[in-house]
Amino acid sequence: MQNLDVDVSALAEDLYSLILAYGLDILGALVILVVGWWIAGKVERAMDLALGRVPQMGDTLRPFLSALVRYAIIAFTLVAVLSQFGVETTSIIAILGAAGLAIGLALQGTLQNIAAGVMLLLLRPFKVDDYIEGGGVGGTVESIGLFVSTLKTSGGLHISVPNSQLWNTAITNYSRNPTRRVTIVVGIGYGDDTDLGLAVLLDLMAQDGRAFDDPGPQTMVTALGASSIDITMRCWCNSGDYWDLFCDLNKGVKETLDKAGISIPYPQQDVHLHQIGGPAA
Repeated sequence: MQNLDVDVSALAEDLYSLILAYGLDILGALVILVVGWWIAGKVERAMDLALGRVPQMGDTLRPFLSALVRYAIIAFTLVAVLSQFGVETTSIIAILGAAGLAIGLALQGTLQNIAAGVMLLLLRPFKVDDYIEGGGVGGTVESIGLFVSTLKTSGGLHISVPNSQLWNTAITNYSRNPTRRVTIVVGIGYGDDTDLGLAVLLDLMAQDGRAFDDPGPQTMVTALGASSIDITMRCWCNSGDYWDLFCDLNKGVKETLDKAGISIPYPQQDVHLHQIGGPAA
């Protein structure tokens, strides 16, 4: 019984010594972790506000740089936590190097997305609020992050696209240029007055204030189809007016041609039947 009391007393002393030796280190590590995480969030928000005052940054590059600074502070915080337990800096660098190599091999796709995100931000084939098509998707760009870019489709759907998917494909940016050309192809009947059709469709575009005078609207015969003479209408406008003008012109084409007595023929074929030989006996 006496030996048992001695063992319990020795165990209590060892536990007390352990708490004294490592308790302060654990408490200090927790304080460093919490404070570092709090500082990272504060610095990220402060940097986002500061970069917002720089006109060249815009809404595309600012979130990326702010998040990058936050992750850097968190990384330094973790190093400080490890050093609190007596881990040497050289050991930390060696561990990080080995871990980085292992993670790099395991997450090649993720690293490709990061590299692609950096290239997208540097070369800027598109920016926030541009409407693009690329990588099999299309929509208005909402953000370009470290790993993915987010788009909003015309139907209100949210799409997250890996950066490498956008970087490794051709991108069509519908918002980059300030002006766009509207092109509409209309078929009229072979029996209708072609010159009249060209004139009334040209006047339809010229009367719309959204169509530019320079370069001016154009109408031309571009094909002799199986059922119709194809007239191509072309005019230039501001990119923001494109879809409204396109839809209004399509509606106006039908009304204008009806008033001019010009038909828009349906696809049709002429079938000729030939009787071979006389009637059966």
